[in-house]
Amino acid sequence: MASEASKDHSAPPRVLVAANRGPLSYALAEDGTLSARRGGGGLVSGLSAALAEHPGSLWVCAALGPGDREAVRRGVSEPGVRMLEIDPAVYDDAYNGIANSVLWFTHHGLYDVPREPVFDAEFRRRWASYREYNRAFADVLAARAAPGAAVLIQDYHLSLAPGLLRQARPDLRIGHFTHTPWASADQLAMLPDDVREELVWGMLGADELGFHTWAWASAFMSGAQLDGPGGVADPVCPTGDPWRGVAHRRGGGPRRRTRVMARPLGVDGDELRALAHRPEVDGKLAALRAEVGDRKTIVRVDRTELSKNIVRGLLAYRELLRKRPEWRGRVVHLASAYPSRQDLAVYREYTAAVATLAADINDEFGTADWVPVLVSVQDDFPRSLAAYRLADVALINPLRDGMNLVAKEIPVVSERGCALVLSTGAGAYGELREDALTVNPYDVSATAAALHEALSMGDAERADRTKRLAAAAVALPPARWFADQLDALLTDAPGSEGP
Repeated sequence: MASEASKDHSAPPRVLVAANRGPLSYALAEDGTLSARRGGGGLVSGLSAALAEHPGSLWVCAALGPGDREAVRRGVSEPGVRMLEIDPAVYDDAYNGIANSVLWFTHHGLYDVPREPVFDAEFRRRWASYREYNRAFADVLAARAAPGAAVLIQDYHLSLAPGLLRQARPDLRIGHFTHTPWASADQLAMLPDDVREELVWGMLGADELGFHTWAWASAFMSGAQLDGPGGVADPVCPTGDPWRGVAHRRGGGPRRRTRVMARPLGVDGDELRALAHRPEVDGKLAALRAEVGDRKTIVRVDRTELSKNIVRGLLAYRELLRKRPEWRGRVVHLASAYPSRQDLAVYREYTAAVATLAADINDEFGTADWVPVLVSVQDDFPRSLAAYRLADVALINPLRDGMNLVAKEIPVVSERGCALVLSTGAGAYGELREDALTVNPYDVSATAAALHEALSMGDAERADRTKRLAAAAVALPPARWFADQLDALLTDAPGSEGP
């Protein structure tokens, strides 16, 4: 099923993390040498920092590319990391065929319902691979964890792992955090009954389930009201307890209780500001300023992910220029739209639609000395940080997002202060809405009006809003976010309630 790198006989870890992606990856050179590269992003940094507080902890992840797989075969690893080499066909079925093509679409409500989804024999084959992929993680976690250890499992790729691990090691304290939204009850009901039940019961193997917002936590509890051959689950909210949960029973066994928490992930402000002022970012900023001139900027940084709603954002910008001609020549839209999941046809088509619409806007309004939209399709983090610093307006208009850290990152590093145009579909909406200009993500005209209001905002008001947005953004940085979950598992796991 799977093999793991660098097995050793050190003391079993008492803290373990499981995630599809690990804190490092390996590159394989033509001469056969392997080189390790640390992962980027606040979450990886935060998890790494938190795990550093627990010597002997273990991060279990999948080998994602040829370099990773070769490292596993050679037994190469770094202390505290275990990579699993999963059969490439099984991994592709689980990752692309189920996690990204079914669960992502279900949780984000992205299906073109008259035509999708189709749950046929091919889906069942891929679901079996998804189960096998989850079991590979559960098997290694079960084999490696110390008695009573805390295991924190990350995201929708590993939704079955808590239940599988619970079966193998009932002594463990298990947490699972979902970084996406959770599907509404109606969306979840689209899944085949047995698959939906397996998915929910996999999640309910955890002692604690974490989500970025109460909206997504409540959606899980609504969808967890199952009454099938596996058992039942009932939402409860114990009086006086600062959490909600589901009590559940399966197959006539003891009744268990799973704590369901909202833990809104923030950013590490000090680290982000330090990254944003490195020399390479300064160079990118100088280049952007040369392109933009003294014009105002509307900044967005996204992958070309369907849920990010980039096309409607561009349509809103076009409507702004059409209805408010005073902004022509005075504003530039810096749109970083990094290609994502290009092995899926629907994503390739969406990426092409973004490029086409941006070109159309430039053709309609551009002049010899003004390009209305500057699109970047290269995954260039230093350039993104430079755009953050230059932002007068941040446009964040997803259909549904677990959190959307960009909405928090831009106010932290924007040099002149930025007005935030934020959709109600962003997980960050609940924390930032008081100081953002909020919009319905489907309403192009309202978004265009919000862009006008944001561009017209006075310096003092923009600065005040930015200060409050930045304070909210750093309220729960990744290291503390992780530590809070770990402390809760180690000190207060709900566990069994008896018969």
